[in-house]
Amino acid sequence: MPGFCEKQSKTPECTRQTAAAPDARQFSLSGLWRARKIYCGVEAGLRDQDKKKDWLAMPELSLAEDIKLDLAVAMPGVASGYDRHQWVKYGTCSGMVADDYYGRALKMLAVVNASEVQKLFADNLGGTIREEEVKAAFDTAFGPGAGNRVKMRCSKDGDRRVITGLTIGLGEMDDGGRADDLSALIAAAGETKFGCREGVVDEAGLQ
Repeated sequence: MPGFCEKQSKTPECTRQTAAAPDARQFSLSGLWRARKIYCGVEAGLRDQDKKKDWLAMPELSLAEDIKLDLAVAMPGVASGYDRHQWVKYGTCSGMVADDYYGRALKMLAVVNASEVQKLFADNLGGTIREEEVKAAFDTAFGPGAGNRVKMRCSKDGDRRVITGLTIGLGEMDDGGRADDLSALIAAAGETKFGCREGVVDEAGLQ
C-alpha cells in the first residue's frame, strides 16, 4: 500500500495512512478476479459509473458487519469506494454473493499475511528485494513452484522503483474440501512471468 500511495497520495486511503497502520507492514487486498470475465449482469449505467471511477456514488454493498469491518482494514481503498468497484467489475462474475466473495478473499489475504512472504517484505521495509527472494518465500510458504505463479508490479518514483503489488495465480478448484486451500489453489494455476524483477519495499508516510 505505501508503494501505491507514492503515486496516489491524494486519495482518502493514502492521506490517512500512517506508519502504525496495518497496511504499512502487511499486504492489503486489491481483489479476487476470474480471468477474462468482467461486469457479469451489470447494467450499462452502473458500468459507465464504474469506468468513470465515480465509486462512492455507486450503491453501497450489503455486507455482514464483521465482513464490512474486516474489509475496511484489509482494503484501505474502501474509503474511495474501491470495494464497490471490485464487486461490480469482478465480483459479479465470481458466482458468489458479496459476503462470500469478500469473505473468501479476506481468508486468503490472512494466510498470505501470516506467511514467510509477509515476513520477507516486513523485514525489508525501505530496502530492495529481488525476484528470487520473493519466489523463494512463496515456495517456502505454499510449496515448490508457487513462486512461478506470482507476478510483481512496480512503479517509478524518482530514482527508485517501488513495489506496488503482487498478483497470485489461482487455479480452478471445486468445493470438495480444497477450495480454501491456498497452497492447492496456487499449485493448480499456470505459471506466469514475474514482471518487475526487483523493487523497493516502500515505507509509509514518505511521499
